[in-house]
This record gives sequence, structure tokens and C-alpha cells, in this order.
Amino acid sequence: MTILPVIPTSPDQPDAVAIRRRPSMPPRHLADLDLAARKAAVTALGEPAFRAKQLSTHYFGRLVRDIDEMTDLPAATRARLTGDLLPTLLTPVRELACDDGATRKALWKLHDGALVESVLMGYPDRVTACVSSQAGCGMACPFCATGQQGLTRNLSVAEIVDQVVYLAGVAASGAVTGSPPRLSRVVFMGMGEPLANYPRVIEAVRRLTTPAPEGLGLSQRHITVSTVGLVPAMRRLTAEDLNVTLALSLHAPDDDLRDELVPVNQRWKVAEVLDAAFDYAARTGRRISIEYALIRDVNDQPWRADLLGKLLRNKLAHVNLIPLNPTPGSKWDASPKPVEREFVRRLRETGVSTTVRDTRGREIDGACGQLAAGELTEASAGGAAADAEVAQ
Repeated sequence: MTILPVIPTSPDQPDAVAIRRRPSMPPRHLADLDLAARKAAVTALGEPAFRAKQLSTHYFGRLVRDIDEMTDLPAATRARLTGDLLPTLLTPVRELACDDGATRKALWKLHDGALVESVLMGYPDRVTACVSSQAGCGMACPFCATGQQGLTRNLSVAEIVDQVVYLAGVAASGAVTGSPPRLSRVVFMGMGEPLANYPRVIEAVRRLTTPAPEGLGLSQRHITVSTVGLVPAMRRLTAEDLNVTLALSLHAPDDDLRDELVPVNQRWKVAEVLDAAFDYAARTGRRISIEYALIRDVNDQPWRADLLGKLLRNKLAHVNLIPLNPTPGSKWDASPKPVEREFVRRLRETGVSTTVRDTRGREIDGACGQLAAGELTEASAGGAAADAEVAQ
């Protein structure tokens, strides 16, 4: 939404309506730049080029986000570099934990007052970070809390990466009960539609997967990028030299229902979206994850399971069924377990790999579709709170 300022007609006459500021992108940060650009930045500040590697080693290698903790740097150097390369991007508002500490949710305030949330999920063999790519979301999916709040703005590369670096530090501290002390996976399934912030999300993926100290050194195969089906961006992703997993939030196999559940389907229909997904799978050899929230008496009918199975039969795809999680004011509920089991049975009968997603995090509103910042953003000047859909 474009917000136009009110221009006063007289310097002596105050405005009757307060001026609402357009949300702004944050200041430049180390994580916005590749190593060559970091070297150029530090030399422009009068520091030797090797300081770029020092900063990068602290940030990406040691997961240190506070320049005051980088004690091998002279105090004067730290003071010069703070504002230009390590400004504070995420200010913690609150952090909640459940599942005996294995699931942790963080709420952040950004420099302009916008709010986003991230989730860390620990398992016996891995630790996964679920991060936001936008403040709010413009896709308007009616069963998702975020989709009902609208879009505030895109996040910068560094705002995305900084969520991951923080959560990697939490994992390294041993705070995630019963899990390895190293972050191994990142899913772009938090607040926002990642492919609607395409250039910054792709740059963030490259930063996360470039070896340390230039990046975090994660495997591309352990990164998942979700989309509701923005076909041009999916085609663009197919042309990238990346091996990330593509997750398609389908939620209905037929256009009549998907037009309602995923409004972008009114522009790109099921067949076109699946064609783009299958082309990505063919190009990369990576199996597509089909995300499907099961909603009681809405999309859980046996015939829809059969149709979905027909669409996916003999394709490089896996169905991830998501029991709908309750959100305030929602008119919909999760499908009963017998209906869920029958849906799974029918899909598997067609040879389609199918699993049901873990719904951990409900106690802290951290399960899929539940995350809600629950506080007003300064940037919205009294507008709605920022909410989030986070997949577990």
C-alpha cells in the first residue's frame, strides 16, 4: 500500500492528519555484502582490508553479532566500523520456548518498528531455523494469520541473514534440548512470500551457503524456499545455479477452491504452477515439497486426495500434509484424524510419497500458520500487527 504524506498548506497551521511514513530499508550491514565489497567498505573507512576478514570470521564463523565482543579489534576500529558495517538490525522483543526447550520462537523489532518472528526447531539429528523474508505478507491466504495483515515491507539481505546467525548462535550455545549444537537447515517459511522478495532472498541464500568466513557455510540442499506459486519467480529460480529445495504451498488440487484459499491462483492456475514446479525438479533433480494444509470439510475430501495423487503421480514430488493449526477468529479447523489418515492412504496408494507435518510449538503459537507478532508496528502508525505463517 502506498502512503502519501499530508503536505501542510501553511507553516503556521498544523496538519489535521498525522503524517504516516513509508517503511524504510535498514542501514547497510556486513551481511549485505560479499567479501570483496566488505574489503572495499573497510578501506573506505580508513581501515586495512584484512579487517573485512576479521569481521566476517567473527560474524559468520563465531556467530558474534555484537562488535563490542570482537576484542581482537582495537576500540577505535570498533567504533568506526559499528555504524557502517554492524548496525543493530534486530532488536529482541521477546523469546518463548516449549517442547522442553526444543522449539523456540523469537519476536524482533526492526529499525523502523516493523515486527517479524523466527523459530528454531531442534530434533535429535538436526536443528532447523525458520525465518521471515518480509514483514507481513501480501498474498492474503485466508487461513493464514499473516495473510490477513497485509505487507509492511521486504526485509533486506542482512535482516534475513541476521535471523539465521542469531538462531545458529542459540543452537551453538546448547540451548536447544536434545539436539546437535549446530544449525544445519534453514527454511524460508516464516513471515512473507519469499519469491515476492526475490533478489534479496536469493542473495541471502548465497550468503548462507558460501563457505565461512564469507558466509555461513550451510549446504544448499539443506535450504528450503517456499512459495504460494509465483510462476515467473519460480521460472527465474529454475535458471539459478542453486540446489535448494522448492516448497509449493498448494492447499488445493482444483482451481475453484485454490482461487479462494490461495488468491494468487486467480492469476496462475494449478496446472501452470505445477508445471513450473516440475520444471524446477527436472532441472535440479531436487524433489518438490507440496505443502497442503488439511482443513475440515474444505479441502480434505477423498476426491481431492485422488485428484492430487493423479496430478503428482510419477513426479519428483513429496506431499507434506499440515494439520491446520488454530488461529484467533478463524472459521476453519483441522481435519479429524480419521479423515487425515484416509487422505494419506489415498495419496500413498497412487505412489505419492506423503507425510504429516509435526505440529510442535502450538503452546507458544509457533506452529504452522499461528505465529503472530501481536503488537502494533511503529511503521504502521496504529495499523494491524504483523503475523506470520511458519512451517514446522
